[in-house]
Amino acid sequence: MDLRQLRYFVAVARERNFTRAAETLHIAQPPLSRQIQLLEEELGVTLILRKSRPVQLTDAGRLFYEQALQVLGRVDQMKDATRRVGLNQNSVFSIGFVASTLYGGLPSLVRKLRHRAPELDIRLLEMLSVQQIPALKEGRIDVGFGRLRHSDPNVVGTLLREERLVVALPPGTPLADQDAPLPLAALAGQTLILYPKEPRPSYADHVMQLLQDQEVRPAEVVEVREIQTALGLVAAEAGLCVIPSSARQMRSDLVYRPVEGTRATSPVIMNHRAGDNSRILALIKDLIREMYAEAPPWLHSNNIATPDIADMADPFAAPGRGRPK
Repeated sequence: MDLRQLRYFVAVARERNFTRAAETLHIAQPPLSRQIQLLEEELGVTLILRKSRPVQLTDAGRLFYEQALQVLGRVDQMKDATRRVGLNQNSVFSIGFVASTLYGGLPSLVRKLRHRAPELDIRLLEMLSVQQIPALKEGRIDVGFGRLRHSDPNVVGTLLREERLVVALPPGTPLADQDAPLPLAALAGQTLILYPKEPRPSYADHVMQLLQDQEVRPAEVVEVREIQTALGLVAAEAGLCVIPSSARQMRSDLVYRPVEGTRATSPVIMNHRAGDNSRILALIKDLIREMYAEAPPWLHSNNIATPDIADMADPFAAPGRGRPK
């Protein structure tokens, strides 16, 4: 398998037609078809259903298409970053993040970082929590913001805060008639929409564990890839969804009720490589302390109020000195 085959496959998947794909690639159709066939033979699975018009991707083909896009995108980023370094241009600093952190403190942190370190070429890469750990170890990102605890000794994870969970509900439905905290038991017998579908473990497993701990059994669980899709299905009255509180900003046409109980939270964790003593990482920690000390509205409105909330201005304090539990 080589990058040329990936590019050929992506072109066919996008165009849904071998002839048009060949035209966009400026090659003849027979060699294009042959390369896709060789790719399928190497993988041992069928990627494209050729008899349909337009051609259709198999389930394996759809998965391969998504992964191929990520690989090719990363190659382009690598080329660009290498050129910049070679030409003594801006240093590239890559930040991995889960989508829901865009509605908390991440945008403010990035703005502060751009202001304090204008020489940086900051790249923001959306990736799931479980994907951030290998990305850090492989050097594809420099720091990550996720929601999954881990035990990898090569990656340091710092708990920044515990964010409240809320239930997204379609307006006009029985559970949406009140705004009081909703007990998890109220989700029994409901259709629950979970994200992300894959890879696992993920935030979806965290939600399911909370339900299992209280022996709450939904009538049906629908898994989707992204939070945007999940909330869209809620708006269509296809079910309800448990999300971090800050993500309420994504849709204003839904009703949100906080989940009852102090354990109904989702952690926000900053990850970086062990032994990273760089100036930029130290600056990011200082900026987070500064941001928490400013007590922005999103911090207190979305996160569990505890006796340590005032100490959250220093999430990097040693255990027992104000670090969030």
